[in-house]
Amino acid sequence: MNPLGGLGLGTAALGNLYTEVTDEQAYQTVDAAWERGIRCFDTAPHYGLGLSERRLGAALRGRPRDQYTVSTKVGRRLAPCDAGGDDLAHGFAVPATHRRVWDFTADGIRRTLDASLRRLGLDRVDLVLLHDPDDHAEAAFREGYPALEQLRREGVVGAIGAGMNQTAMLTRFVRDTDVDVVLCAGRYTLLDHSALDDLLPAAAARGTTVVLGGIFNSGLLADPRPAAAFDYTRAPADVLARALRLKALAERHGTSLRAAALAFGAAHPAVGRVLAGARSAAEVHDCADRFTEPVPAAFWRELRRDGLLPQTAPVPC
Repeated sequence: MNPLGGLGLGTAALGNLYTEVTDEQAYQTVDAAWERGIRCFDTAPHYGLGLSERRLGAALRGRPRDQYTVSTKVGRRLAPCDAGGDDLAHGFAVPATHRRVWDFTADGIRRTLDASLRRLGLDRVDLVLLHDPDDHAEAAFREGYPALEQLRREGVVGAIGAGMNQTAMLTRFVRDTDVDVVLCAGRYTLLDHSALDDLLPAAAARGTTVVLGGIFNSGLLADPRPAAAFDYTRAPADVLARALRLKALAERHGTSLRAAALAFGAAHPAVGRVLAGARSAAEVHDCADRFTEPVPAAFWRELRRDGLLPQTAPVPC
């Protein structure tokens, strides 16, 4: 049994999230994941205006296609743009060669997926997710989701779902549609337990797989410090203080905060996989090591006793 079967690689950083990553660093990151037994890779056109998809596809080229899975996303169609400048306003250190167009129409979904397949160099992907339809609920449910269902019926994609940074609409997808998977980013972590209230119980009842992204809440749970990011912005003082307290407790129990963050997410029975973002081989190896690191039961007991963890939250045995 692969001890890292529940860990996937999130590749937003390969699209130059916040800072530049070279092609060589990107390929080494994927190589390290493969070396450690990670076989699930998540990307999106949004990540670096297609750069993440191109780099991931190049790094996987030549590897047995039946030995890995790739998920990508639809809803943001990339349209050529000659305005110049960079894409840092959207968080990516890449030239602004394209602009993102929200498009949840059936035609837009197919065009976006076709472009992703070209960038990836693949003839199919294993999972396609509607990406952040927060402000486009009507279009996502009326047009986008049925388009994904049709693609699944045709065998163009293996599984379908939605990926978001909130739980309410993901819960609606679980209850009102036949999605296979939902990707919940940042809403079930050691600092944010909100998915425990609605999404995770609904997914468990329906047998829908939940994939967790943002398990470190944009970095704060990986390395708590004053300049650390929390949910894509600078961490507020009270949240930073709680993260530092969690780190101190973890270290007192002989483990690490990163190990605890990964273990907490993977412990819920509705969670099928945890995604860890990495921008280097060293970060991949660290995540793999931490994912298999035992976290003492006494640590979880102390978190519950001190009110840092809900009593109903499952923890590793």
